Amino acid sequence: MVKLYDNGVYLLNGTEIIEDTADGVQQLAAKGVGTAREEAAKNSMAYNILAAHNTSGNMDRLQIKFDKMTSHDITFVGIIQTARASGLERFPIPYVLTNCHNSLCAVGGTINEDDHMFGLTCAKKYGGIYVPPHQAVIHQFAREMLAGGGRMILGSDSHTRYGALGTMAMGEGGPELVKQLLNKTYDIKMPGVIGIYLDGEPAVGVGPQDVALAIIGATFGCGYVNNKVMEFVGPGVEKLSADFRIGVDVMTTETTCLSSIWKTDEKIKEFYDIHGRVEEYKELNPGAVTYYDGMVYVNLSEIKPMIAMPFHPSNVYTIDEVNANLKDVLHDVEQKALVSLDGQVDYSLQDKIVNGKLYVEQGIIAGCAGGGFENICAAADIIRGKNIGSDEFTFSVYPASTPIYMELVKNGAVADLMAAGTIVKTAFCGPCFGAGDTPANNAFSIRHSTRNFPNREGSKLQNGQISSVALMDARSIAATAANKGFLTSAADLDVQYKGPKYHFDKSIYENRVFDSHGVADPGVEVKFGPNIKDWPAMSALPENLIVKVVSEIHDPVTTTDELIPSGETSSYRSNPLGLAEFALSRKDPSYVGKAKAIQKAQKAIEAGTCPMDAVEELKPIMSKINEVYPEVGEGNLGVGSAIFAVKPGDGSAREQAASCQKVLGGWANIANEYATKRYRSNLINWGMLPFITDEDDKALSFKNGDFVFVPEVRKAVEEKADVIKAYVVKEDGLKEMDLKLGDLTDAEREIILKGCLINYYRG
Repeated sequence: MVKLYDNGVYLLNGTEIIEDTADGVQQLAAKGVGTAREEAAKNSMAYNILAAHNTSGNMDRLQIKFDKMTSHDITFVGIIQTARASGLERFPIPYVLTNCHNSLCAVGGTINEDDHMFGLTCAKKYGGIYVPPHQAVIHQFAREMLAGGGRMILGSDSHTRYGALGTMAMGEGGPELVKQLLNKTYDIKMPGVIGIYLDGEPAVGVGPQDVALAIIGATFGCGYVNNKVMEFVGPGVEKLSADFRIGVDVMTTETTCLSSIWKTDEKIKEFYDIHGRVEEYKELNPGAVTYYDGMVYVNLSEIKPMIAMPFHPSNVYTIDEVNANLKDVLHDVEQKALVSLDGQVDYSLQDKIVNGKLYVEQGIIAGCAGGGFENICAAADIIRGKNIGSDEFTFSVYPASTPIYMELVKNGAVADLMAAGTIVKTAFCGPCFGAGDTPANNAFSIRHSTRNFPNREGSKLQNGQISSVALMDARSIAATAANKGFLTSAADLDVQYKGPKYHFDKSIYENRVFDSHGVADPGVEVKFGPNIKDWPAMSALPENLIVKVVSEIHDPVTTTDELIPSGETSSYRSNPLGLAEFALSRKDPSYVGKAKAIQKAQKAIEAGTCPMDAVEELKPIMSKINEVYPEVGEGNLGVGSAIFAVKPGDGSAREQAASCQKVLGGWANIANEYATKRYRSNLINWGMLPFITDEDDKALSFKNGDFVFVPEVRKAVEEKADVIKAYVVKEDGLKEMDLKLGDLTDAEREIILKGCLINYYRG
């Protein structure tokens, strides 16, 4: 079904894979093909798009300028506020502000709509594009109106993926968008490129989510494509419709890749033509001889309807496997829950077995992954003439944009869905991030959305509330709905799929979307609501640093949802201090209090008073430090907090996973490694030290509550030290340990030295 190659590969004429081994080199020689990897690597689609957008003149160290940008309503306020504080005058490239996350306007009084009015007035003042609530989810609007062949788009949402349309798109934290707004660049090393070779053709009943989950299941655990570009090639690509490719592509984020790109053809040209933008189409193909750093071979014909069980998109099985081994699979999920949920609630799924079958209480098709035209048409075909029954099971469908919704109304799909008991709603991302459609306690939800992390369905562990989400394709969700909530593979049903043609009504956006066409109006006054707050002042990196470890997380991977929860907390993302109150609240509820307690010392330093008077426990710590470093004290010291996590940063691009720590006095993360490039970048952009320790997480020299002293930390950053000497302060003295910062650009070092990106741009 899915095979990972152990070595790099050469792809000949887009169809023949030859592994980079001794035997492979001989095969190439026999064909008269050279084996210069460096030259062959330049023939990838990814390389050529990156080269066209690189401003550094050095393809090893890229400085990228994007063509367009996009954000939604739980990110654009903070981004624009940061840019405003850094000298923003106008948006230099098209910047789209969509309103698809906090669009219910149901939490926190006027907070959500205040943010929307902020966005509209900023689009007018700085020359942007504003998409009102319920018109489109961020990524569907980008597909319909922004994507272009050979283009690059930067988004402040992790699922910014338009590779199927020939657009290399990346999801990053807000500060990376701020850099583009200030005419700066996105700086990275040249990423590796992994070929994703699609062969065969999907069976009837198999959808894009099934293919995506199969790939995620094969690559996530081993990090095969981590921070690399996935390049989709092979004869199987042409067997897939544009919608199908888009559905696979959007889920590549869950592999932890950096970005994606696909070869394009007449089906993609037709997509652009349907949307009135055929001039944006560009044919993309790898070169005659292309070298990839690895290859994932996917036989589409062998993929069956899949399900990602709680609590991660990589926890995949075929639906047939689950139904055949129900008790064993559910027990395995319960065991994994002991880690994911930290034993905060009693968690069992055994009551979901009803008459030997798995009963689920909720089905949802939504967002950038599930809400596409073909997915919903297929669901309507499956459920037509049936009904979901009158028991616990509910079924909701969210078309990804109003143009899609309109066409579904016109072709009768909405009527078929509603007649079966389905609730059809407007474009909204809530089911993807835990705002809306929260099931009952202990309920089980199946969703064609992007993630199934704990709390993504809206439950609150701290209140003893838990429900579960499994990811499935729209087709099998509809099959389950037609079977009144009993888990069913779409491949088990005999369905006549209509496959209607899509017609795009451009007037829907023309009538409602504000488009400045790049013309700024400085005279417009930005509207602020009472929840929209400026960033607090942040200090530069001190000469010497004391951090108290205030949270210690030993899970194999820590998600950004655990660092700062999604859901209703998203309403406070325009208020840095208000949001920070929720930091680690579902993972370590004591974190905020402990961080604030030690932050008092830094506030005392900034006020010119003695930090030890503010924090009594610092006195013995300073005494031990001064025995070895007598010169360390007032005037050359910073004090704050740090967290340890084995591998933090999987999941969302949200910068607040880092900024909330920063505004609570955080100076550093200590980790064995970082799950994603974007989380590490967020730490750096908020002036936090992304420390790496080689110590095994179960044998650390420090523990929660310990103080770590880092002498001459500022000098180490300035001098680009590979290893930074630090000490754990113990009763019997200082215990030496080594910390690493990893690879940093000169600009990143300067940002850390200045204390954050805002300070960096203020000078």
